[in-house]
Amino acid sequence: MRVHRHTLSIRTQQPIEFIDISEELRRWTESQGLRNGLLTVSSPHTTARVVINEPDAALQRDMKAQLERFAPADIPYEHNRHTVDGRDNAHAHLAALFMPATESVMLAEGQLQLGTWQAVFFVELDGPRDRREVQLQLMGE
Repeated sequence: MRVHRHTLSIRTQQPIEFIDISEELRRWTESQGLRNGLLTVSSPHTTARVVINEPDAALQRDMKAQLERFAPADIPYEHNRHTVDGRDNAHAHLAALFMPATESVMLAEGQLQLGTWQAVFFVELDGPRDRREVQLQLMGE
């Protein structure tokens, strides 16, 4: 079994943003030359996540609106009184509770096994940010 690692750098532009990284994952995975295995995609951030969902613009607007309703930014959260980086971002931490930090996608015959309506998204919950990371680990043969 071989293991390959890579880090994607992402710049975000919105407070909440869904960024489709599927094509970048496909290109990198194909460049590694493995036929079968497992790709793990992970966000090392507490206010950004990785999710698999449908790449429909209207659905992404609905998901963003739902996150804003669930954890509004304008509530006086206790966390915001004691921030370590000066960002009032308790709402982003709360929204992150309901999304995974890591997703795994099977690799079969050199192709990522995403369904017809599936894409992998990096979800910014506390943007904009000049540099976010997505960590990739591909294991297989």
